[in-house]
Amino acid sequence: MAFTDNPLIIGHRGAAGLAPENTLASFDAAYQAGVGAVELDVYLVEGELLVFHDDDLERCTNGKGKLQQQSVAYLRSLDAGNQQQIPLLGEVLERLPTDVGINIELKGRGTGQAVAKLLQALPNLDVLVSSFRHAELLAFRALNAQAPVAPLFHRWPPAPWSIALKLDAWAVNLSARIATEKRVAKIQAKGYRCYLYTVNDVDLAAQLLGFGVNGIFTDRPDLMCGLLKELPAKR
Repeated sequence: MAFTDNPLIIGHRGAAGLAPENTLASFDAAYQAGVGAVELDVYLVEGELLVFHDDDLERCTNGKGKLQQQSVAYLRSLDAGNQQQIPLLGEVLERLPTDVGINIELKGRGTGQAVAKLLQALPNLDVLVSSFRHAELLAFRALNAQAPVAPLFHRWPPAPWSIALKLDAWAVNLSARIATEKRVAKIQAKGYRCYLYTVNDVDLAAQLLGFGVNGIFTDRPDLMCGLLKELPAKR
């Protein structure tokens, strides 16, 4: 299981610094860089799970408007960068080798139940389900009691442990901006793994890995996988 590797390099939106984010080309680039896992974002549109980060289309495609107000046919007709298509979650899962872990971030409404139903047919998938939308994680957990889940925090909340306990969380994932060695150690002492996002600077990554974090999300998996090869020599 990739998510038991320590430390783990997770390609953020595939390899967002190397290819158009959340596209098949981006996931290919992450795998070629040597990641142990990739992260992706999903929305539910017309019953389909689409891999996309923003709630509007302008930044990442040649389309306009709100993603969830469009048809799947229209969304699939757009150029998501370098003539790449917005992929379906199923296409990404089919594309990646089985030894690569998949972190599915629930972005839109209804994604918790939809992902839970999808995973029923994929019991052996090496997956971590995460979200800032903790209600979606609860909806996922109501249908799937086994898959690892992780609440995401960009600010440290007043009651993180009650949230993690309610979700039966496996990990607690933080913005690198709020990560401290003491906070990471506290999370791990509580029995959770801790992954930090999004780290693209090699020196910062080395510092954070020195905290003992279980892994980092990065847009530049080529740099971070290279760093891992160098770290043993530096210790």
